[in-house]
Amino acid sequence: MSDHPHRGNVVLVHGGFVDGSGWQGVYDALKDDGYTVTVAQNPTLSLAGDAAVTRRVIDGLEGPVVLVGHSYGGAVITEAGLHEKVSGLVYITAFAPDKGESVGSLIAGFPADGPQPPILPPVDGFLFLDRGKFHESFAGDLPARQAAFMAESQVPWHVDAPAGAISEAAWRTKSSWYLVAGDDRMIPPPAQRMMAERIGAQTVEVPGSSHAVYVSQPAAVADLIKQAARD
Repeated sequence: MSDHPHRGNVVLVHGGFVDGSGWQGVYDALKDDGYTVTVAQNPTLSLAGDAAVTRRVIDGLEGPVVLVGHSYGGAVITEAGLHEKVSGLVYITAFAPDKGESVGSLIAGFPADGPQPPILPPVDGFLFLDRGKFHESFAGDLPARQAAFMAESQVPWHVDAPAGAISEAAWRTKSSWYLVAGDDRMIPPPAQRMMAERIGAQTVEVPGSSHAVYVSQPAAVADLIKQAARD
């Protein structure tokens, strides 16, 4: 399908505990439809560092960019999305903090009686998810073997990353879209809907999908990104 015209640039930003390879299904769907797609590989050591890496990726592209973030990547795009090339922000079951907020402060506001992310106490400043609870909490709609691989290949997430506060929130000046994962056990769906409403996002909900919706439902994720690129 390489006869498509160039439809624009998309930059995909992963969250904590994972790397950019989980975007492959979304990447393929967008590439097949003529988009230029780049995956930011963030070290997840600090919010400022990850925003800087993401801005360098955007610097290297010609023309407008739709910036997409999953989970903690939502904080990264909220910070990096101030870049003048960014035309729109797409939050995939992602944190959407305001100025002065962090992923940590948003998690602290989750309902106490809902599912809690099984984040283990930090070791040398690094966080991991409990491997035994990874499938259920992060990737409930993925096959057990795939979820086990993701659990065993976790990227260490430094405490400075979720603690990083937003300097200015890009969604205040850029159009935004939000995909709610209907059966998310990491970010409660009510919290997702609240954040989406607060930022004025055009919102879609994928019923039955887990936090790993970008892996399990790449077509639905790509469709929302295409909508953002067209608008």
